[in-house]
Amino acid sequence: MAFIGYARVSSYGQSLQVQQEKLNHCDRIFQEKQSARTDDREQLQLCLDYVRDGDSLVITKLDRLARSTRDLLNIMQRLEDKNVKLVVLDQQIDTSTATGMLLFTMLGAIATFENDLRKDRQLQGIAVAKRNGIKFGRKFSLTNDQVIALREKRTQGIKIVELMAEFKVSKASVYRALSTT
Repeated sequence: MAFIGYARVSSYGQSLQVQQEKLNHCDRIFQEKQSARTDDREQLQLCLDYVRDGDSLVITKLDRLARSTRDLLNIMQRLEDKNVKLVVLDQQIDTSTATGMLLFTMLGAIATFENDLRKDRQLQGIAVAKRNGIKFGRKFSLTNDQVIALREKRTQGIKIVELMAEFKVSKASVYRALSTT
């Protein structure tokens, strides 16, 4: 029976140190800097393959493990199939008990609900910003005057590669400037 830790942060700018300190009692720790929204959580997959009958998978918080309630339940099923219990330190969950399993399921559903609410608020904020004239995305590489000049040169037969060099933009930017009205 081994304690296997899993730590994850969403981006490279974040630190794993707090989670590592909480998991320092584990026999082995798998860790990664990867968004849970991607299916490419290589260390999680290696961790789930590594755990054995009687082991405990230890994490600091439920949201470090899964991206949705469905994902959480799928991971839990995989652990149950291998007779591995899940221990969540910050929420004091131990799925080897009935109460721990209930709490696990409830907190997973609440976390998904909270994430969905956050996404809705974000989309509402973006809609309001757009109505107020705020532009999103990268600024145009060329000014309106440069677009006019680029189009004029193209009508004179100047090659795309020459326009790219003169205006210091990519081929896609040249074609975009030529196609916009």
